[in-house]
Amino acid sequence: MTILGTRILWGSEHLYGFAKAGAAARPGATLALLAPAGAYDRMKQAQRGFTLIELMIVVAIIGILAAVAIPAFMDYIKRSKKSEATLQLNKLGKNAKRVYADTSSYPAGNATQLPAAPPGNRGCCGGTGATPNHCRAVPSSWSVDAMWRALDFEIDEDTLFYYDYSGAAGTFTATATGDLDCDGTEIVYTLAGNATNGNPTARLIEPPPSAD
Repeated sequence: MTILGTRILWGSEHLYGFAKAGAAARPGATLALLAPAGAYDRMKQAQRGFTLIELMIVVAIIGILAAVAIPAFMDYIKRSKKSEATLQLNKLGKNAKRVYADTSSYPAGNATQLPAAPPGNRGCCGGTGATPNHCRAVPSSWSVDAMWRALDFEIDEDTLFYYDYSGAAGTFTATATGDLDCDGTEIVYTLAGNATNGNPTARLIEPPPSAD
C-alpha cells in the first residue's frame, strides 16, 4: 500500500481492512494493495496442521517400515553371533592340519566338551559368565585336556557355543553347538577333516539358515 509516498506491507486481515477503510475516508490518498484479496485466506490454508487422514497414512508407513526393518535387524544380529562358530572352527581346522603336516596324523582321541555348558539348559543359555546366556570361559580347562592341548586350541572369552572334537589318524570331526536365541533349539556347525594322499583338508558344514 502506498499512502502519502510511504509503502507498507500489511500482514493481517485486520490491517488489510483498516487500510481499505482509511483509503475510503481519505479521498486524497492513493491505495495500492500489494496482494490480492484472497492472499490472506491462502496463507491461513498453508499454515493449517495435519489432518487425521494424513496422520493415519504416516503411521501406516512407519508400521510397514518397522515390519520390514525389525526382522532384517534381528537376522543381522543372529548372523553376527553365528560368526563365532565359523571363526573358532576355522582356527581349529588350521591347527589340526598343522599337526598332520608335522606328524602325518591328526590328534587321535576325544576331547572334553568345552566350555562346560550350564546344566539343564540348551546351548549356553543360563550361563553364569560375565555375559548373560554365554558359557563361562575357563582357559585353564583347555590346557589340561590332552586333545585340546595337542591341537593348541583354547577359548579365553565367554562364548555362545560349546565345542567338541573327535579324531583318528586320518580323519577328525569338530563341532560347535549353541542356542543363540535360547528358544530350546540348538544349531550345530561341523568341521570335517580328512587326509587324502597325505594332503590334509577340512570342510565346514553349516546348519540350514532356518535351523534356529
